[in-house]
Amino acid sequence: SSTKVAISGAAGNIGYALLPLIASGYVFGDTVPIELRLLEIPHALKSLTGVKMELEDSAYPCLSNVLCTADPLEAFDNADCIILVGGFPRKKGMARNDLIQANTKIFTEMGAAIDEVASPNVKVLVVANPANTNCLVALNEASNIPTKNFCALSFLDHQRAKAQIAKRLGVSTARVKNVIIWGNHSETQYPDPLTDGYCIRDDGSEIPLVSLLKNDIEWVTNDFISIVQNRGKSVIEVRGNS
Repeated sequence: SSTKVAISGAAGNIGYALLPLIASGYVFGDTVPIELRLLEIPHALKSLTGVKMELEDSAYPCLSNVLCTADPLEAFDNADCIILVGGFPRKKGMARNDLIQANTKIFTEMGAAIDEVASPNVKVLVVANPANTNCLVALNEASNIPTKNFCALSFLDHQRAKAQIAKRLGVSTARVKNVIIWGNHSETQYPDPLTDGYCIRDDGSEIPLVSLLKNDIEWVTNDFISIVQNRGKSVIEVRGNS
């Protein structure tokens, strides 16, 4: 039988980029049939139908079916994996915590629907910001689902920190390892390259980042932290949207 994967906000920029990866077999394996459940708000259903048409036109061998709906109960029915991308969009001048009030209602509804109809073994990934808070709101409404099955995505913060270190050292990002993000996915996060971070040399050996950055501690503890904490806001100010 097909693995049922539900994605909220599926017609948005993130959903549009994510869907081909899932449909192609890149995420779950190229021998696993996938049934996509695409969830959107009512006024985005026309756009979502266009996304479905493109998925069909791509003739992905793994893709067994695509459902478009504005009803979370329909989208999440017996779902094996749910990716919550949809949320109130972050706009210019907004911090992640500005989104909490708007998104609490959305993720309360999502969590209740998951609890009511999803597979008891469903895995839930929350992408919409503030991801940690939205994840907590959803899991609190889903008492029938193990807490460990909920995860908030903060990988982007890790990649931002890694990129800044690589840029500072003049090396490839592939050489920078074990950068840590402590705390919430917000402006209170603490990016930490020094505790366990290291860089891979040309000969394959490892050198701790604390050694490479020992003369640059002021940048690490000030500018670096601020850049990573506020990178999303900075991107939005330049691009004009999230």
